Amino acid sequence: MSSADGTIVERPDIAVLFARASDDQESITRAWADLEARVGSLRSRRFYGILDPTTHEYWVCVEPLGDEDARSLGLELGTLPGGRYARIRLTGEPPGVYAQIAPTFERLVRRADHDPTRPEIEFYRRHDIIELLSPVR
Repeated sequence: MSSADGTIVERPDIAVLFARASDDQESITRAWADLEARVGSLRSRRFYGILDPTTHEYWVCVEPLGDEDARSLGLELGTLPGGRYARIRLTGEPPGVYAQIAPTFERLVRRADHDPTRPEIEFYRRHDIIELLSPVR
């Protein structure tokens, strides 16, 4: 596979606090704004977006800091599934870089080894770097 098809990486399970949204841009944008307001400072935080291909539900996620309680923040506690993923890194300034997410995932899900039983993951490494992780067998 070429690097355009992604680099294979092994990821651990990751505990997250999350809120659910519909898989449409307006709902997702609103959910991200709400999550960021709930957690306060974005510094030293790891944020993720996941799309469940079977339910078409999108989760806006943040790794908890210390003993943060999901309920006190009005969020749910969940786990991002680990395993093998094809990873592509997007770079660019928001909001322009966000336009690259959907077409890149569309390319990744066409891989012969794509695993449709696990969610697609967006890892917001920095404001200008997003790692797209598509599950593979």
